[in-house]
Amino acid sequence: MFSDLRATRSHHPAAQRARHEARDRRAHHPDLTKLLGWKALQKEAELPEGRWNEERRWALRMGLTGADSIEDKSIPTFARGELPHFAGINTFLKAPYAEDVTEVQHYDATVLGIPFDGGTTYRPGTRFGPQGVRKISALYTPYNYEIGVDLREQMTLCDAGDVFTIPANIEKSFDQISRAVSHVFSSGSFPIMIGGDHSIGFPCVRGIAECTSKRIGIVHFDRHADIQEKDLDERMHTTPWFHSTNLPNVPAVNLVQVGIGGWQVPREAVKVARERETNIITMSDMEKMGIDRTAEMALEMAWKDADMVYMSFDIDSIDCGFVPGTGWPEPGGFLPREALALASKVAAEGLCGMELVEVSPPYDTSDITALMGTRVIVDVLGAMVSNGTLGKHKRHIDKPVTIPHGEFTGNRWSNKP
Repeated sequence: MFSDLRATRSHHPAAQRARHEARDRRAHHPDLTKLLGWKALQKEAELPEGRWNEERRWALRMGLTGADSIEDKSIPTFARGELPHFAGINTFLKAPYAEDVTEVQHYDATVLGIPFDGGTTYRPGTRFGPQGVRKISALYTPYNYEIGVDLREQMTLCDAGDVFTIPANIEKSFDQISRAVSHVFSSGSFPIMIGGDHSIGFPCVRGIAECTSKRIGIVHFDRHADIQEKDLDERMHTTPWFHSTNLPNVPAVNLVQVGIGGWQVPREAVKVARERETNIITMSDMEKMGIDRTAEMALEMAWKDADMVYMSFDIDSIDCGFVPGTGWPEPGGFLPREALALASKVAAEGLCGMELVEVSPPYDTSDITALMGTRVIVDVLGAMVSNGTLGKHKRHIDKPVTIPHGEFTGNRWSNKP
């Protein structure tokens, strides 16, 4: 017979307290209501579903009803919208394609592909970055469980396609890029640029800066400083911040570069950073201070006396073991969770635009670099939506740019107001 263990236990208060503490330490199921997982479950119920239902109705109208054997009557014959993830046309996150770019004014955010790698000084291939990011973005849904955000329900997003860049001509491509970014920014839509090498940073910032008299700060995630004047006698992917901080409303003191370090920072860039009194937070600084303090410092310096802030995210800021598909890989960078947390915390205050650069699909493995780039973009959007800061830039558009339509008459092209 088994003895009754309860009869052998002391009933002294101290002994009972000890037993209770031991029981609590052994407990496998703490109070679930304190976990993010439980809170996220409850928050999902508060999100609307109207646009998802509207999309499914649209898919049936545009793609015809499915075969009689299909039990789910929301499935059309031709793939339309988000599902299935492996089919359809590759826009970013399967957002609507704004073939008429004047329509971007109707959307909260607009994706622009910038397929240009003429500023690359080592491994080319980033001209295919927009295609690579768009393709793998089909894997994502617009809903994030942890932060309780559904981008489809809480904002509008379109893909305006690619800027027509000119291979082997850096300056003409820069002019095209600035013109495209100016158009989107002037419309009030939040511009999201997918590169392309990092040389596009300058024309992207210039495109925004010429539409406003307000002061712009920059938060730049990278392993490389990218602030020398020239490289190989040209403006290359190592030079965007020298020329950006020459713009009258983009002061160097509001440039914050996070993650810089290693053996690939040219001394020419260091000299310029010192002369212009820019702000550099190294990877070691981030490790010592932690993510929260690093983000706090970056925001404080970028926003000091500034009216809005631009984000430049170079995918090579992340350790190359996680992002092999880039033009200039560097070990010792951010872990993916660190990078996403920092980008989200910076974005939470509101941005006037963002770029994701240096994804090079020819060097990628299983699309994991492009996937990481996609995640950076959606996390930035999610942070702004959840904090109510998406669209914060609109009030600073005081010099909007108007680009005329083109018209073909006979054998001649002309601009049409």
